[in-house]
Amino acid sequence: MAPDRVSNAIDNLISHLIPRDPDEDDDAAQQRHDICFELAKTIIESRASPAVASDVNHASDLIKRKLIQSNPGQALRFSNLYSRLLSLPVLENKWAILYLLYQLADSPDPSEPLPLSPVKPSAPNYREAINRDSIRRHGREKSRASGPTPRSDEAQFKDAFQPDGLKKFPAKDLPKASNVDSGGGVPKRDVSLKSTLLASNYAEIDPPETVILRDLPFTFQGLNSLTLPFTKPDTIKLPPSLPLPLISILHTLAEPSLLYRRLDDFCKSPARGLLRQSLRAAISGELRSYLSLIATLEGQIRRALSTIDEDAPRGGIGKAGVTLKRCVVWTREATMGLRLMTLIAEESESKKGGQLISLIHSFSSSHGDPVVAAFAERLLGSFTRPFYDFLRHWIYDGELSDPYLEFFVREQGPNKDPVKNRGSGNVWEDKYEIAREMIPTIITQDFAQKVFLIGKSLNFIRHSCGDSLWVENYSRDASKELRYGDTATLEAWIDEAHKTTMKRLIDLMANKFHLFEHLKALKNYILLGQGDFIALLMESLAPNLDRPAGAQYRHTLTAQLEHAIRGSNAQHDSAEVLRRLDARMLQLSHGDIGWDCFTLEYKIDAPVDVVVTEWGNRQYLKMFNFLWRIKRVEFALLSTWRKCMTGARGVLQSGDPTVAQTWKSTRGTLAEMMHFVGQLQYYILFEVIESSWGELQSRIQKEDCTLDDLIKAHTTYLTDITHKGLLGPKRRVHGAAADDDDRISYLSQLSDMLKLMLNYRDSVDGLYSWSVSDFTRRQEADVRSTIDSGGGGGFPASSGGGVASEFPVLQERLRQLGSSFRTRLQLLLGDLAYQPDVDMRFLGVAMNFNDVYQPARRKPKVSAAAAAAAAGGSASTANTSKA
Repeated sequence: MAPDRVSNAIDNLISHLIPRDPDEDDDAAQQRHDICFELAKTIIESRASPAVASDVNHASDLIKRKLIQSNPGQALRFSNLYSRLLSLPVLENKWAILYLLYQLADSPDPSEPLPLSPVKPSAPNYREAINRDSIRRHGREKSRASGPTPRSDEAQFKDAFQPDGLKKFPAKDLPKASNVDSGGGVPKRDVSLKSTLLASNYAEIDPPETVILRDLPFTFQGLNSLTLPFTKPDTIKLPPSLPLPLISILHTLAEPSLLYRRLDDFCKSPARGLLRQSLRAAISGELRSYLSLIATLEGQIRRALSTIDEDAPRGGIGKAGVTLKRCVVWTREATMGLRLMTLIAEESESKKGGQLISLIHSFSSSHGDPVVAAFAERLLGSFTRPFYDFLRHWIYDGELSDPYLEFFVREQGPNKDPVKNRGSGNVWEDKYEIAREMIPTIITQDFAQKVFLIGKSLNFIRHSCGDSLWVENYSRDASKELRYGDTATLEAWIDEAHKTTMKRLIDLMANKFHLFEHLKALKNYILLGQGDFIALLMESLAPNLDRPAGAQYRHTLTAQLEHAIRGSNAQHDSAEVLRRLDARMLQLSHGDIGWDCFTLEYKIDAPVDVVVTEWGNRQYLKMFNFLWRIKRVEFALLSTWRKCMTGARGVLQSGDPTVAQTWKSTRGTLAEMMHFVGQLQYYILFEVIESSWGELQSRIQKEDCTLDDLIKAHTTYLTDITHKGLLGPKRRVHGAAADDDDRISYLSQLSDMLKLMLNYRDSVDGLYSWSVSDFTRRQEADVRSTIDSGGGGGFPASSGGGVASEFPVLQERLRQLGSSFRTRLQLLLGDLAYQPDVDMRFLGVAMNFNDVYQPARRKPKVSAAAAAAAAGGSASTANTSKA
C-alpha cells in the first residue's frame, strides 16, 4: 500500500474512533491527533512476529466454524466472500485481515452494558429501538462528562491502542480506579464474569423480562397476552419500549407462535379426501406434542418466577434458570418441526392421494438434515394408514374402496373412448387402470403393477368367473394388517398374494372355462387345421355354394356342417367345443355367390373373451376367409385336373396337333397353378400357423404365467400369423418412392391371382366342353360315314368350321390368362425377395425352387411432371434432328 494511502487510512481511523472534545482548542486537538498518529504508525511499521501462523485457510476455517455454530445462513455467504477475497491481487496479508476479523468477533466492549444484537430493518419497531438506543448512549456520555476528571489524554490515547481496548466507562469508585500501577504502566483490564458485567451495566426495561416470561406460554399457544398481543391472525405486536437485543430474541420466539396458529387453522379446516384428513390428524398429533412441551416450559417458568429476588440486578432473572435466551434454545427443535409441517400443509393444498405421500417421503429420503428426515418418517407412520387400508382391501378382497380417487388404482370412467385397438367391452382391460401420477414414491413401478394385477385378478375371479366363495375364504385366511415401515415383509406378502391369485385364475381359465381347448379348436376349425373335416365340408357344400348368395339357407349350411362333423374326426371333440361351431353367411353384396359369403364361426363368451377379444375374432375371421379362398381354388383346380386327366384317355383325344398342343400347355399351366396353391397353403398352415402355435404353447405353459401374459402371448400369436400369412405387411417395391400408390398389401395381390386362377379354371372347363362336343361330332360323323359310304374317314367340313369358329378364341384366352398368371407370379416373387422376414423370403424360394421363373422388380411410377418433361425433351431432340 502506498504511504499516502496508509496515512489517510490512519487519519480516518483516528477521527472515527477518538471523539472530539468540544471544550478543547484546535492546537490541543491537533497535538492529540498527531500523538495518536505516531503511535499507530509505529505499531504498523513494527515487524513483530505474529502469535499465530500466517495460514489464510486456517483463519477461514476458524471463521466458518464460528458462523456454522451461530448463524449457518451466513456461513454460505462467507464462503462466497472468501472466494472473492482470494481472487483480489491487491491485498497481500489476507490471513491477517481474516484473523483480525475473527478476533474482533470475540472481543466485546466492556464499557457497554450488553452486546447489541442486530435487528432486521424490516422489524416494525426498528426505528423506535434505534432512537431509544441513541438517547441512552447520549445520556451515558453526559453522565461521563459530569463524572470525575479523566486521566491525561496521553494515558487515554495509550489505553485506546492496548490489546484489551479502551474502557469508555470510568471506574465508579476509587478501588476500581486504582488498578493502574504508580509507575504509569499499562492499566490492567478489569475482566469479570459476563453475568457481573451485564448486571453492573443493566438498565431497567419496560415491560420487565419477568413479565414477558410470564406471558410467553400463552404466546406459544397462539393466545393473546398483555405484553404480546396478536393484532392479526398472522401478526404479533412487540412492545415498542424494548431494546434491540430483546426484540431480536422475541422475533425468534414469535415464529413458533405464528406457525402454531397457522397449523391449528389448517387442522380445523375441512378436507376432501381420506389422506388429507389423515394428514390433518397427524399434524394435530404433532401439535399436541408441541403443547406438551409448552406445558413443561410453563411449569419451569412458574417455578423460576416464584424463586427470584426482586431486589437483585435484572430482577434476579439471571439466577432463576429460565431466561428468554434459554426458551429460544428449548424451542429450537420444535420450531423446526413446525416449519416443516407448515411447508407440508402449504404444498398439500394442490396434491392428493399418493402425491401427498410422495411429498412427505421426499423429506424423509432426500433431505440432508437427519432431524428433518426422522420427523418426516414419524409423520409417515401415522399419516399413511388410509393408503394401506386401500391396499389391503385391494390385494385381499379385490374391491376398491376409494371414494375420493386417492389410490393409484381407479375405475375407468364411462365417458372414456371404448373403441380400442383390441376391441371394446373387455372387462379385464377396460374396468380398472393405473393412475401413474398417484403412485407414491414409497413403492416402485413394478411393485405397483404387481399390486394392480393382484386386485384385478381377485375382482375378475369374483365377478366374471363366479367364484366369490374362494375369494372370501382367501381374504379371511390371508388378510394381514399393512403398515408403513416394514418394506421387506410387505413385499413378501405381496409376492405370496400374487402367486396365489395367479395360480387360481389360470386354473379356472384352464379347467372350468377350457381356455386352452378353445384355442385348440380355433386352430383346428377356423385356421383349417382339421384337414379331413375341411375337405368333407367343402365337398358337401360345393354344389350349394356355386349358387348365388341369396339362395343360401341357414338350415342347409347347418345340416352340411353337422354332416362334416359326423363324417370326420371332429366327432371326437367335446360337446363344449362342437356346440360353439356354427356356419353362417357374411354380409351380401350384389353379384356374390355362396363361396364369397360363407364363413365358419366359433362363438366365444365370457370370461374367455378377455383372451380372444373382438379384435382377435376379426383376425381369426380374416385368416379363415383367406384360407377358405385358397382351399376353394385348390378344390376347383383339383376337380378340373381330375376331369382333364380322365378325359385325356377318352373324349379329349384328338388328331389335330393344334388342339393337342393347346391341351398340353393347359395341363402345364394347371400344374403350375396347383404347385403355387400347394406351396402357399403349406407355407401358411405349417411354416406360419404351426410355428406360431408352438411359440404360443411355450409361452402359456410357463409356471409363473399370468392372465396378462396369456393375453399378450395370444395377441403376439395372431399378429405373427396375420403378418407372416401375407395378410398384414405391405409389399416392398424395390426402387419405388415411399408414397407410391401401388404399395398395396399382399392380400390384394394374392386375391387377384386367385381370381385369375378361377377364371383360368372356367376357360379350361370351356375348352373341355368344346372338346367333348367336338369329340361327339366326330363320333357322329364317323357313324354317319360308315352308314353312308361304308367306312369313309377324315374330319367333315363342319368339324373344321367348328375349330375355326370357337377353338381360337378359347386358345387365345387360355394363353392370355396363363401369361398374366406368370407375370403376376414373377412380381410376387420379386416382392418376397425383399421382405425382411426370413420365412416370407423362404416362400419365394419354395415357389421357384428350380428357377423356372425370373423374379421381376416392379418399376416405380413416374410422376406426371417428370413424364411431361421427358416428353418435351424427346420432342425437342426430334426437331433438332429434323433440322
